[in-house]
Amino acid sequence: MTRKAAAPAEATQVLAFEDNGLLKELVGPMGLHLAQLERRLGVDIHHSGNRLSLKGAKAAIAQARKALERLYAHLEDGGQLSAGDIDTAANQAASGSEGPSAFSPSLTLQTPRKLIKPKSKTQADYVAALNRSELVLGIGPAGTGKTYLAVAAGISRLVKGEVDRLILSRPAVEAGEKLGFLPGNMEEKVDPYLRPLYDALHDMLPGDQISKRREAGDIEVAPLAFMRGRTLSNAFIILDEAQNTTPQQMKMFLTRLGEGSYMVVTGDPSQIDLPRGQPSGLIEAQQVLDGVAGTEIVTFGEEDVVRHPLVKRIVRAYDTFEKRGGGAAGQ
Repeated sequence: MTRKAAAPAEATQVLAFEDNGLLKELVGPMGLHLAQLERRLGVDIHHSGNRLSLKGAKAAIAQARKALERLYAHLEDGGQLSAGDIDTAANQAASGSEGPSAFSPSLTLQTPRKLIKPKSKTQADYVAALNRSELVLGIGPAGTGKTYLAVAAGISRLVKGEVDRLILSRPAVEAGEKLGFLPGNMEEKVDPYLRPLYDALHDMLPGDQISKRREAGDIEVAPLAFMRGRTLSNAFIILDEAQNTTPQQMKMFLTRLGEGSYMVVTGDPSQIDLPRGQPSGLIEAQQVLDGVAGTEIVTFGEEDVVRHPLVKRIVRAYDTFEKRGGGAAGQ
């Protein structure tokens, strides 16, 4: 007879909070914030007076306590809470992260339209790297915020006057298409490849500011080929979809870095659209740059996907499928 594994022993813990006003914000309207944490972390949380009573498995209680303490500290610092913040705290607590808190003021990126905070432990590590290093590689699956956070960091530095220009670039390689066979002039040919970068810009800057800054040369969105022969000084430079660069293109791009500049390279090695047999410059750069002073490599996983919850499940399903040797994804 097969014996069932014993369920984890339940425990109870009581947390007391000094400020009832902040505790009310922590609980959320009609207790919605607590209900969200209960669902995410598998605990029961009851509110009475200035206390919260936690009931569940010991590990789940420890995670809930960490999440609640981080959220309360965020409120003490003058912050506000949204459903996304609750998920962020739950994600970071569940990951067992002892690294930088996603709610640290130093990790909040200020753009004209919104304040942007990391939503996972890896995102917090990534923003910390963007704040301190001249070259950062953000590598991992779609939906993990690699490009979005890089654009936010670039806009933040631009509006603060820390750099003179924000330059965003992508290789014009998508699913085997070649620009020469596409209709229109050069700008019309490359625009669809650069559209995701424009989307991020419009999420953080008013449209009139984007137009004025592009006309003034403060913001440039261009295909990778336009970077050749240039030295980019006092700029924040982003290369997106870098898995579709060749090693030669990657070396060319990295050596454009000039005085007073910062560079971010993002990509997903599982979505390479280069011709079969052509090595990816991103994969080579991971090996070449590992341990180089002034460079940081941050690797995201499917647990860092912050889009619709279904996206995380899709990424996980494809990973499982490909590990079993199925399909042609990433070839």
